[in-house]
Amino acid sequence: MAFLPTILYFLITIGILVLVHELGHFLAAKFFGMRVERFSIGFPPRAFGKKIGDTDYCISWIPIGGYVKISGMVDESLDTDFLGEDPKPWEFRAKPIWQRLIVICAGVAMNVLLAVLIFWGIIFYQGKTVKPVTEVGYVAPESPAAKAGFQIGDVVQSVNRKPVTYWEDVDKFVYTDALSGGLQIDVLRHGQPLTVSVPQALAVEILEERFGLYPDGLAVYVQTIEGGKPAERAGLLPGDIILAINDVALSYHALQETIKRYAGKEVGLTWSRGEETMHARISPTEEGKIGIGFIPVYSGPVEKVRYSILAALPEGIKDAWVMSWLNVKSIYQIVVGNVSFSKSVAGPITIAKLATRSAEVGVISFLGFMALLSMNLAILNLLPFPALDGGHAIFLVYEGVFRREIPNRVKIALQQVGFVLLLVFMAFVLYNDLVRF
Repeated sequence: MAFLPTILYFLITIGILVLVHELGHFLAAKFFGMRVERFSIGFPPRAFGKKIGDTDYCISWIPIGGYVKISGMVDESLDTDFLGEDPKPWEFRAKPIWQRLIVICAGVAMNVLLAVLIFWGIIFYQGKTVKPVTEVGYVAPESPAAKAGFQIGDVVQSVNRKPVTYWEDVDKFVYTDALSGGLQIDVLRHGQPLTVSVPQALAVEILEERFGLYPDGLAVYVQTIEGGKPAERAGLLPGDIILAINDVALSYHALQETIKRYAGKEVGLTWSRGEETMHARISPTEEGKIGIGFIPVYSGPVEKVRYSILAALPEGIKDAWVMSWLNVKSIYQIVVGNVSFSKSVAGPITIAKLATRSAEVGVISFLGFMALLSMNLAILNLLPFPALDGGHAIFLVYEGVFRREIPNRVKIALQQVGFVLLLVFMAFVLYNDLVRF
């Protein structure tokens, strides 16, 4: 992976998301007549910028977010000079609680809005492609699906009593319901109804890995080629799709077994490369290998569902809602200890890698990744933690319920602790990224 493009995609992704988030705070504050002293991408200390009117627009050194400094508010800047003076009409502390709460929540609202707009645009532009199949074509060995007892040929009827029509329904219900507990999946096996139970212990594995259940219609996608091995000599390249051996169509799950059966013997291999079908004679090694790394790719029938610009909007909202609900459930599973914290958090290196991979696929893929990350940022900021929007909101809710303000010294202390913990968290996820890199 090229270093400079990776850095570029990371900066574009994070820059847009932070800008949109802070713009929400900024616009809401301005709307209610509050003075904005600083609009910062990144946390203090300040690196560079330009002051226009009352506002200093700048870039700061710590790249873990951003902030809008509003007059009369105890925030990330930890500025307390105003506390010795009476509240001014343009200050945050002089405004009604409901206005202050809107300003605090406006950043999250903008991130949600961005995600909805992206999903809406993607759905309107390209519709949704679905796989009209619910038959199991492959069960990954040692996966949660294999441990639960799924078999090739099972036809999934429902997940936790929710009927499925497309494979996308199977995936969606499996992963959303696994966040809440065990699964009851109704299937037809050899024409007979059967319920496959996935207990809580296996459901937890689904959250950390893949379920291991794949639809019928999988093809063999060549991912890597080993130098000097039969596949390279036959002319195969990464990206090819193996179709048949000795003119017999080859399913994904049967590849290794079939090649081993012809160990040391010459066979005819057929594969596709784009629109072209290619053939060659190939002799697997005595160990029954041809020297490829491969992954499953779906090549069965698909249906395209198109939406008008109005019909695409509720679909975009639905996608954003599903993403946010998954995030909330995931955080809950981490808190109760069902899911490994280190396996569930991603830092800047992981984000940069994912942003680059999505951008390499195309603009639509990159925008989809940005929408997903925008929802993650919204949920993260809602957590009731000092230095996050959720922490500020808790202060205001307390003030509204008990009709008294939290002492400023307590606010400042909590902000300091929260900021330090945020730095520790950032250091941990960065270390975690480096370990997994």
